Amino acid sequence: MMSMLAGLHGHTLRRARRLWLQYGILWLGAVLVGLVAVMYAWLIDFGFEMFSAMQRDHVWLPLILTPAMSALCVWLTRRFFPGAEGSGIPQVIASLAEENDRGTPRPSRAPALLTLKILGGKIGISFLGILGGFTIGREGPTVHVGAALMYNMRRFYPRPSAILERRLILAGAAAGLSAAFNTPLAGIVFAIEELSRSFEQRASGIVITTIIFAGIVALGLNGNYTYFGTINAGNDSARELIVAVVVSGILMGVAGGIFCWLLLNTHKWIPAPLRTLRAERPVVFGALCGLVVAIVGVCAGGVTFGSGYAEAKGLLSGQTQLSAWYPVAKMASMVGSYLPGIPGGIFAPSLSIGAGFGNLLHMVFEHTSLSMLIALAMVGYLAAVTQSPITAFVIVMEMINGHALVISLMATALLASRVSRFFAPPLYEALSERYAPAPQHH
Repeated sequence: MMSMLAGLHGHTLRRARRLWLQYGILWLGAVLVGLVAVMYAWLIDFGFEMFSAMQRDHVWLPLILTPAMSALCVWLTRRFFPGAEGSGIPQVIASLAEENDRGTPRPSRAPALLTLKILGGKIGISFLGILGGFTIGREGPTVHVGAALMYNMRRFYPRPSAILERRLILAGAAAGLSAAFNTPLAGIVFAIEELSRSFEQRASGIVITTIIFAGIVALGLNGNYTYFGTINAGNDSARELIVAVVVSGILMGVAGGIFCWLLLNTHKWIPAPLRTLRAERPVVFGALCGLVVAIVGVCAGGVTFGSGYAEAKGLLSGQTQLSAWYPVAKMASMVGSYLPGIPGGIFAPSLSIGAGFGNLLHMVFEHTSLSMLIALAMVGYLAAVTQSPITAFVIVMEMINGHALVISLMATALLASRVSRFFAPPLYEALSERYAPAPQHH
């Protein structure tokens, strides 16, 4: 009897261990990603509320605060958290890359780019950045954080393989994006289109499971919401719709393409003395960028500070009036926020720049519905910047509950990303090359 019980006990333990390895670790990781994504969102919102309160009371304060915060962020990033800079999506792409352009395998960058230390730095320094009023979003960093969290779950497996590690990174990144925007479908599409140019069958179940669990946590803590609320598509004629799609697709493709070109070709447009300053004294260069962001913000009446979420939402609901210069000023602020190399994403600011351009288009096409033009311009600008048209279209469609505009959003995203390609290669992939290991000389 005792031996039978012992055997049964052993069998139960083995079964429990198998279930833990098969599902438990993954589910635990997914729940963690959801929790961290929500906490991070709260932290960034809190930081920006603090900045806004200070800026309302002391209009000129950003001229001192923003450069000081920028210098601090650059110093911290360079000194303690190299690899935490930027949106984080290029780091995830570099971690997933198995081979270089010549098709030879390259060593994994994940151990260097997906550490828990970088994860902490990413969250902490982007909080300081938003506290300084920088034009940065939390969505890209949430992708990096999700990938790093899931990658570190590999420690619970007895023999983690390279394939398992890739799947964990992919699942964490996708879950991070879906929890950040509350767009589960976009998380899946993003994993397929942006992160893994080759998407294997086995990985899809892992990605979807992780997104579901992270999404449940985010929903439980935030409630069910659409990121920008629901828009009402106007009763525009087919002709008006076609004109709007073509115009916004081309215009946003050009605007987003120029933005990518500016970020990828700094050596061509930044004056030589500033380039030297950036290379030799990055903290001083960071302070200078902070001053530019502050000047733009103060001149624009404060609307260019932060991710731009409130402005985009206000334009969509018709409660906010912004000047025709808003998208251009926001773009300048975004470039100034990105150049010093501090942690911060470009998703949310891109959406708000797109919304500003949509508002601008409405000044020309007065008879076309404003919310539709804004939705089209948002999807166009995001698609132009990321050159991932399907991800951009799914994100915007889920964020505005815009199922009535599906075909128009798709067409605009595709057109804008094609136009953008004339100016620059896909931004995240081009940036990910900077994290590639140095070639080995034998």
